[in-house]
Amino acid sequence: MRHNKKFNHLSRKKGHREALLANLTNSLIEHKRIFTTVAKAKALRKYAEPLITRSKKDDTLNRRVVFSYLQNKEAVKELFGVIADKVSERPGGYLRILKTGHRLGDNAEMAMIEFVDFNEAMLASTETKKSTRTRRSRSKKSTAAAETKAAETTAAVEEAPKAE
Repeated sequence: MRHNKKFNHLSRKKGHREALLANLTNSLIEHKRIFTTVAKAKALRKYAEPLITRSKKDDTLNRRVVFSYLQNKEAVKELFGVIADKVSERPGGYLRILKTGHRLGDNAEMAMIEFVDFNEAMLASTETKKSTRTRRSRSKKSTAAAETKAAETTAAVEEAPKAE
């Protein structure tokens, strides 16, 4: 039975698992996007998102708590600076996991994990989609047919007084 076993142990002892997740988080903060296995990406999301939430309030206690997890001064500075500014309005869900296929050597399922607010291409595509979307879909045929029908009725109305 697996009662009270909430998180993935990743086939590692506690110290190794904490070092792995801290190093993955440091790399994610530095590069804004990393490629890893799906299991590690899901474990990393559960590890990193509370740290990102702490970075939204910049005070000494939060900096010390985050540093105790990451043990990297540059990563903490980047997290409380650039990243905290971008995610300050977001209530949660700072990371996105996209599956990228299987690794060639051992067929492990791979994924890309990235910050939601740092992917400029995806942000631009969602902005254009939002601006062109309407609540009801209109096809070009129906709008063209409506315009021709309206033109026919106005022409019929104009011709009716001339006939009398």
